[in-house]
Amino acid sequence: MATTNVQLEIPKNILTTARLTLEGLKVELAVHLYAERRLSFGKACELAGLSIWQFRQILAARQIPANLDPEDLDEEMSNLAALKLL
Repeated sequence: MATTNVQLEIPKNILTTARLTLEGLKVELAVHLYAERRLSFGKACELAGLSIWQFRQILAARQIPANLDPEDLDEEMSNLAALKLL
């Protein structure tokens, strides 16, 4: 699958004022889009640049419930099987 990168210009003073790094901004965006059901769990992890476990911990800390669609559920089942937890 071909990927296209998109650039977004954000003034550094905005990041500084928000006390965010570029990586932190990606996490915030991924969490928000996931919570709003605009991104699947897998795509939100990809955007945040985090493992599923790291992203899940962030969601749990913020009390954001899982929004599992069939694609996510299949992925979760595969992960559990690979860890021999299923």
